[in-house]
Amino acid sequence: MYIYVPHIALLILVPVAVILVLKFLAVGQWITARAAGIEDVSLAALIGMRLRKVPPAQIVNPLIAAVKTGVDVNVHQLETHYLAGGSVKGVILALICAHRAHIPLSFQKAAALDLQGVNVLEVVQMSVQSNNIDARLR
Repeated sequence: MYIYVPHIALLILVPVAVILVLKFLAVGQWITARAAGIEDVSLAALIGMRLRKVPPAQIVNPLIAAVKTGVDVNVHQLETHYLAGGSVKGVILALICAHRAHIPLSFQKAAALDLQGVNVLEVVQMSVQSNNIDARLR
């Protein structure tokens, strides 16, 4: 049996190329976002993240957590905060904590505090504890 050499090359190169393209596009993160009901994350946005050297998982996973808990943020805000050197996960956890405790905290305020070096989650948790202590004293 004779196998033409270019066919073997195609059998090897095509799957490798497909795997590399899928890895670059972060299709897994796109599927995760779609499964979670997040329409804000497009393949184009994920490609842009890759080109800007932003790990899609560090944006998509906190975005899913925020949206599922009712915190109003979008992918562009999170990516901008990441590129500014902020802790996306820390800010989102602080916003979720504040949202659950009915403490008004905007993404802009939390991000600004985070960029100043403040541990926003710790501040929110202290505020929640303070409110709990005040409620018990009444």
